[in-house]
Amino acid sequence: MGAPPPPTNDETVVVHPGKSPGDPTVITVNCPDQIGLGSALTGVIFDFGLSVIRGDLSTDGRWCFLVFWVLPRIGSSRPVRWSLIKKRLAAVCPSADTHLFSPVRNEPKPKKLFLLLVCSPDRSGLLHDMSQTLWELELNIHKVKVSTRPDGKAEDLFLVTDNRDMLPAKNRIANVCQCVKAVLVGPKAHCELREAGPEYGDLSCTTTSYLSPLVVNCLFKDERREAPLEEDSQSEDVWRVKATLDNMLSPAHTLVQIICKDRKGLLYDSLRTLKDFNLKVAYGRFSINDKGNGEIDIFVTQAGGRKLIDPEKQKALCSRLQKEIRSPFYLGVVMRGPDTELLVAAPIDSSGRGRPRVLYDVTLALKTLSICIFQADIGKYIFDERQWEVYRFLLSDVADSISTTSRIQNLIADRVRSVLIG
Repeated sequence: MGAPPPPTNDETVVVHPGKSPGDPTVITVNCPDQIGLGSALTGVIFDFGLSVIRGDLSTDGRWCFLVFWVLPRIGSSRPVRWSLIKKRLAAVCPSADTHLFSPVRNEPKPKKLFLLLVCSPDRSGLLHDMSQTLWELELNIHKVKVSTRPDGKAEDLFLVTDNRDMLPAKNRIANVCQCVKAVLVGPKAHCELREAGPEYGDLSCTTTSYLSPLVVNCLFKDERREAPLEEDSQSEDVWRVKATLDNMLSPAHTLVQIICKDRKGLLYDSLRTLKDFNLKVAYGRFSINDKGNGEIDIFVTQAGGRKLIDPEKQKALCSRLQKEIRSPFYLGVVMRGPDTELLVAAPIDSSGRGRPRVLYDVTLALKTLSICIFQADIGKYIFDERQWEVYRFLLSDVADSISTTSRIQNLIADRVRSVLIG
């Protein structure tokens, strides 16, 4: 696993396949720099079911060069579409034209919101298969409302944006509906795609006043609890996280060091947290040691090129890194009489991007348990001055196949957490 070959052209993203089966693929990115770029790139890699086994990031303050050694994650069923990965990675990179003479951040233009309505007989795994199909069609799902009628038909409403920027072209609508109908059941399955009207709202977050106190307490009871410092933690499980800062190794940068068990999205969660603290990465390195631990060393500065000196800010950063790495999402299973509700909350980063793969992974876990989703809802909310995507699933016919209430809750929570965390 040596260094990648030097760039031979002006492409922003270059993919170098492994020389032998089982060798990692090397992805190089060469583009203008901006705060949060590493988070956006690793989010794309995470979304494609790839695991970063090594990474190097460097920048001179205006231009950066990033290298990722990646492998398909074990158990991932999503196809590795390298041409699409290149396209998605290039799309989140800043434009060279806007950075040659100005350091202003390149914010993406807001996309049009479209409404996808689907109706067909319900079945186990339908929502999972729909999420997979829409992902393959390069449609981003932002909000979902799913319900099952008394006659057994599922009515699904998706608010989506088009990564191809082809909607509302008629041929694009026809292609989407044709692919969606291929995963539906019955000859009378219905699919409709059109631009969303103002009655469906936009992509902004709402307050948690729309969530019941039971939901808020179930999901966010640990959010305000400060993560223990490593030396004070008695935990011996795989979620132990060591996050430290060092201002002695570099005259101009603060070194952030993280050591913890490797898992899905580890590098993404680390870089996302640094982005949310508005820290600029100057150099970084990620690797996995022989014990399966991820080791991350990142040199950062605050806005204006200053070191992170303030003790309170240092403590807040270390605490947040430990919390985000140990608990990158919140999950709960509650009983509502005979019904079972699964709740998942995942943070939205400072540029409005939600955590990748949540809907896909949660519905995959439920599909492996042969549990049908009676109702589903995805919305964006603000709690404790942070933005969250909250996923709610009302599950049907769970008690018939699983004997006790505690076993229902534990089995569902363990399976969903296992798939989400890897």
